[in-house]
Amino acid sequence: MVKCKKVKEGKNMNLSIDIEDYKLNIRAGGLIIHNNKILAHKNINKDHYCIPGGRIELGENSETTIKREIQEELGKDIDILKYSSTIENFFYMNEKKYHELYFLYRVEFKNEEDKKIEYTMHNIEGKDYLQYEWLDIDKIDEYNILPECLKDMLKKDNMPTHVINEEI
Repeated sequence: MVKCKKVKEGKNMNLSIDIEDYKLNIRAGGLIIHNNKILAHKNINKDHYCIPGGRIELGENSETTIKREIQEELGKDIDILKYSSTIENFFYMNEKKYHELYFLYRVEFKNEEDKKIEYTMHNIEGKDYLQYEWLDIDKIDEYNILPECLKDMLKKDNMPTHVINEEI
């Protein structure tokens, strides 16, 4: 059985579908890097970091998704600099198997003052449990950043690339 959930009435559907014992997610993320640090978000109730972004909506392309997500989460406009990678990500979370297609872009804030930000930022959507921190790329192995294959990609500046990350 295939189910596609609506997030809110009147909004587009996220590309997150339950298929048998899997959840299929199609996501986009934005790699914001300056001063050899990458912006990552962390749910303060969890033990890992992720790249800012979110699920692509039906009829929306991945570039539009990352622009929308950064605007919704941080209230910041971004420019897409280049395509970075596609990660086919297979993992378990909350006792469920996930198959995720994850499109990553190198992006930067449009506003010159925003490009100077080095402090921890907070989610503006009311998700008080999310904070956005700058992680030192030279120390990336010290962080639990998911998917884990991002660590090697960032250290080696190995982009664009296509990665299959299988944790199942």
